[in-house]
Parts: sequence; structure tokens; C-alpha cells
Amino acid sequence: MPGNTLYIVVPCYNEEEVLPETARRLEDKLRALMSAGKVSARSRVLFVNDGSRDKTWALIEQLHRGGRLFCGVNLSRNRGHQNALLAGLMTAKDRADMVVSMDADLQDDVDAIDAMVDKYLDGVDIVYGVRSSRKTDTFFKRTTAEAYYRVLALLGVETVFNHADFRLMSRRALDGLAGFTEVNLFLRGIVPMIGYRTDTVEYQRGTRFAGESKYPLKKMAALALEGVTSLSVKPLRMITAMGFLVFLASIVMIAYNVVRWATGNTVTGWASLACSVWLIGGLILLSLGVIGEYLGKLYLESKGRPRFLIQEVLGGEEPDKE
Repeated sequence: MPGNTLYIVVPCYNEEEVLPETARRLEDKLRALMSAGKVSARSRVLFVNDGSRDKTWALIEQLHRGGRLFCGVNLSRNRGHQNALLAGLMTAKDRADMVVSMDADLQDDVDAIDAMVDKYLDGVDIVYGVRSSRKTDTFFKRTTAEAYYRVLALLGVETVFNHADFRLMSRRALDGLAGFTEVNLFLRGIVPMIGYRTDTVEYQRGTRFAGESKYPLKKMAALALEGVTSLSVKPLRMITAMGFLVFLASIVMIAYNVVRWATGNTVTGWASLACSVWLIGGLILLSLGVIGEYLGKLYLESKGRPRFLIQEVLGGEEPDKE
């Protein structure tokens, strides 16, 4: 039977408004799971401070002093949500048998953790939290998000539809994740590559309890681009195909112009010429941009820089002791 020490990893960036309520709900959930005998008394909530500029870390220190269920990881500087999440997962990896990751804003349903733990105890290594619907989203966000998942699928990127970063992972799944060393992180696409036995739990995503979203449109677009370019080379192949089609079109145009010249019907076509120049110029710039994106990622990967640096860890240093 699998072990039953659970860590709940929660990345935090400027979450002082919501953190007290998040801590209260997660403490209640952990104690309920402990009382039911599903998780051990060594289970913890691990908050990861991603270089917050408000009082987030001070609140985490206060929570740690006030109760043994709370641990904290303080990164040396802001490294972004994906790196902060990875830092928490790697910190919890050797201390827990299973780790649940979720955001601090309480949009993820805390009660869905029960079903995740049940599936883990049945032998599942990775349990994805999947939204049952997107009724709470705006029309723009709903349509763009669903279109993005479909585009990823067309490009050959394996993801779980309507899943973000709310998931449970076993220790051996986390060991597998540790083997992926790329700097350009898109965990939603990397985790499915681990394999092992997987399952899903549906839940209704709520609204943010307090504070402002840390993922405005600009960051969402950057994450979307990260997902495509870090996990698929199909855009490069599309450029090759596009170049071949433009080449074929140019051959056809040359043949057409030769025929027009041979029949004495040559007329200067400034409009068609201008359109051709603009089209080919735009395709060249687009192609250079996509290639440059991939080259930039290769440049960053070649440096081998650390994805995060931990400044301080509170609690949970000895997971095998009470």
C-alpha cells in the first residue's frame, strides 16, 4: 500500500490578502484527511514565496510559528509561477509520498483533494484536476483558452484539456519530473510526458477569493507561447512548408509572365508586384521571428542557469520524525 504523507504546495506572489483564508481552508482540509486516516500526521502545507513585494513572506513565517502544519520556502527573487511551483515540488519530493499543487487564490476546489487522495491510494501516480465547465470565465477567456488547448493538440503537444496546475503527483512521478532539466518550463505539457498511471478529478473552478489576478493577458500570452515553443517543433516545419509553397507560387508566376511576354501581352502590374513584395516580406519576417524564438530558447538552455535559488526554508526538515 502506498505511503500517505501529503504535502500541499502553494506558490505565492503578493498574496497577503488571500493567504490567511487559504491557510485556514487548507488546515481544515488536512486535519479532516488526518482524522479520516487518509493522510499521516506528517502531512504539511508548503507555501512558496516567489519574491513577493508585500507581506506574503511575513504571513508565511507567522503561520509557521503558529502551527506545525505550515512550512515555507522563500525564493531569492521572483522567478515566475512555473519555477516557484517547481521549487515547491522539488522541496516536498523527498518529504512526502504524494504532493498536491494548487494556486493560492482559492479558485481551485480544496474539496477535490479528497478524491485525488483516494485515487492515489488506489495506485494512481498523477491525478489531474480538470474543470467541469468554464461558465465563470468571460466569453473571450473561455474561447481563447479552449482554442489554445486545441492548437497545442494540433501541434503534437500532449496536455490535459481544461487542466492548469491543480494536480496530485506521487513521489516516483516527482522523481520523474526531476529528470526534466529544461530552463523553459511549461509543466502542463511536461507532466503528461512522465507517464505512469494517471486519472482525472473534475471540479467547479470558483472566482478569486481576494486580491488581483497574477496572470494578466500579457503573461497568459507569454505562457501560451512558452507551451508551444518549448514542447513542439511543428512551427519550424510549418515555416519549411510555407517556404515551399511560396517557391511553387513563384514558379507559377514566372511561367505566367513568360507566357504573357511570348504572346505580347506584357502589362506592368504594379498592384500585383506590390502585393507580392509585401507578402513575401511578411513571411520572411514571421519566419525569422519564429526561428529566433527557438534560437533564444537554445541560448538560455545552453547557459544551464539555475531555475530558482532558495533563500530560506521553514519547517519540514525532518519528514520522518514527529
